[in-house]
Amino acid sequence: MIVKQVLKEETLTLPEVKNILDNIKEEREKDGKELGYELRKAISHAEIFSKISAKKSRELVNELSKLEKMKPEIAIRIADVLPLSNDEIRTIYAKERYTLSEDELKQILDLVVKFE
Repeated sequence: MIVKQVLKEETLTLPEVKNILDNIKEEREKDGKELGYELRKAISHAEIFSKISAKKSRELVNELSKLEKMKPEIAIRIADVLPLSNDEIRTIYAKERYTLSEDELKQILDLVVKFE
């Protein structure tokens, strides 16, 4: 498929992508169209790795975005991975130029556990 123009660009969590792919799958099945290899693989990946609902993941991203050292991309990554330890969160922040304090790590973990 050749893309002629990008209309809108938005970062989404994996559960939100799963919902979009499920809608595409339903439309194609309703129209009697076959699912391509790439689409089937994308749907399979989203089903395997989505841990919470799309609504909960977006709420988690919104709550994480309120924190001081939180970029939107990192908030989405945290909502996708749902880290359960300080080390997992530090791994997500590994490329950043700053480190998180124990209090900041605890805040993030508390939010993740709340939405899990």
